[in-house]
Amino acid sequence: MAVVYGEVTIVVDEQDDLFYTRAALQAHRPAEGRITVQPTPGSSSPAALAHDMLYALGKRLAPGPNSPDVWLDSVNAAWLAAAAWGIATGVRHVVVPRAHLLTLRRIDQLLAWRESTGTQLTLLWQKAPRGLPPTLARVERRISGRPQFEALLAEPGPIPARPSFPPAIPAITGAAATSAGQSPAPQPHGTGAAAMRPGRRTNPCAGALATVQLVQAAPAIEIASEDTTSLATLAHPLIAGALSVLAFTRAGLGSLRFTRDLDITGDVSTIKLHGVGHRSCPLYAVPAWARPLLASARAHHRLTGRPGDSVFGPVLVAEARHLRAHAGRLSRLDLTRPAGMLVP
Repeated sequence: MAVVYGEVTIVVDEQDDLFYTRAALQAHRPAEGRITVQPTPGSSSPAALAHDMLYALGKRLAPGPNSPDVWLDSVNAAWLAAAAWGIATGVRHVVVPRAHLLTLRRIDQLLAWRESTGTQLTLLWQKAPRGLPPTLARVERRISGRPQFEALLAEPGPIPARPSFPPAIPAITGAAATSAGQSPAPQPHGTGAAAMRPGRRTNPCAGALATVQLVQAAPAIEIASEDTTSLATLAHPLIAGALSVLAFTRAGLGSLRFTRDLDITGDVSTIKLHGVGHRSCPLYAVPAWARPLLASARAHHRLTGRPGDSVFGPVLVAEARHLRAHAGRLSRLDLTRPAGMLVP
């Protein structure tokens, strides 16, 4: 029997039928926007369920007592990271087996996560329904039987599948724009032929979307696939995003100090960095492998509700040691030097 409350579905499997567990595990298809989160049995860590969520999203926390991911032991930090990754990668349906073993606190955490991401949530309650907590006992409709459960898993969720991050459309300027019947894009004072060279500065107050109309973005440095995989498995969105920028630009970490939300284009194809005093504000093309990482960093920033702040600010001050530690672990990328260069 399955009961639905809003976008939360509870599948009551009182007999603990192997069919439901097997179907839930087979439903784990991240590329289609659906993941299955398996709670770690018997874990007393307050952030354990958030860590399970991150694991299901393909993230791996660094092990050890002095791990650079120790700050994700905080419940709020861990769930915020999980929400950012869920939004950026287009997760639309989460299935959680053995939900009857979760504490009330962890059930509340799951429901709060669902509220922040808009994701459909299905919980397998594999015991008698009389143990349902009040927050899960209120239902609007009921469905039952194996076919209904299979149909539920096949349904699309309330948000789109994994974003495709389409390439940006190149700006048409100058003679090309005139021949195409368009008016050339207006250029601010001082943006002549020299400013059109890749990576050159333009108006320091302009965001990436405005700048890309005037300046050709510098191409990204090519990175080996095994290194992009290592970056993609980093658990914290800001660290994954920051180190990916260092990897494909070879800029210093201080260049990220002033990066704002508007310095990343909507399709995450271009990022603008800022030097001290805006003496150098280069524009870089974002490679396809890095777009989900930067999208997650931006989602993390937006979830904190501080739109005017730097996107990467939280990992450049008190938590910079964690970022540097991760840079040291990625020895093939040789990011230790750029990650250690914080410019005031």
